[in-house]
Amino acid sequence: MWKKGSIKIGNQKFTYCAKVYGEPSEDYGIEGGKVSKLEIRLGDFPVARYDRGWDIEPETENAQLALAAILHEFN
Repeated sequence: MWKKGSIKIGNQKFTYCAKVYGEPSEDYGIEGGKVSKLEIRLGDFPVARYDRGWDIEPETENAQLALAAILHEFN
């Protein structure tokens, strides 16, 4: 259910921890998908956090690309 990993976008390495369900959820998943909780970090700094809703939305282009890659893999 929990997935952890890292992804390199440009010269930045992001780490992530995601709670991924077997079925998509329109109510709780990001974009109606399988990921209901997600934190993406750049070093010690969280750049995105989702817990059944956005606490921190990704603002930089690289953080948005990291999010897109994670959702593509797990949704």
